Amino acid sequence: QVQLVESGGGLVQAGGSLRLSCAASGRTFSSYAMGWFRQAPGKEREFVATISWAGGTVYADSVKGRFTISRDNAKNTLYLQMNSLKPEDTAVYYCAARSSGFVHRESYAYNYWGQGTQVTVSS
Repeated sequence: QVQLVESGGGLVQAGGSLRLSCAASGRTFSSYAMGWFRQAPGKEREFVATISWAGGTVYADSVKGRFTISRDNAKNTLYLQMNSLKPEDTAVYYCAARSSGFVHRESYAYNYWGQGTQVTVSS
């Protein structure tokens, strides 16, 4: 069982930056693939970024070049550095863990989810 707790969300102006964190419980964090997803009001949850157990990354086209996903296995923590934020990035951001260590873009492939953290970007 893995428990995930996100933090770092908030209100920021367009063009600003935020760093989200996701603290994971359990001793198997380093073997899991991890992902970030987001859900805006009235929209479906969408893929943002994912990182494999070995550090390989995949990004959604909408965030490529602006967001960076990373992990610190010693701290059991996943990060999402978000730069050049846009109003359309406004959403609840969720971290997720996948027991297979390989990246995946679809939410159904993830076994564990956090409760989410709100990111609001004002124009």
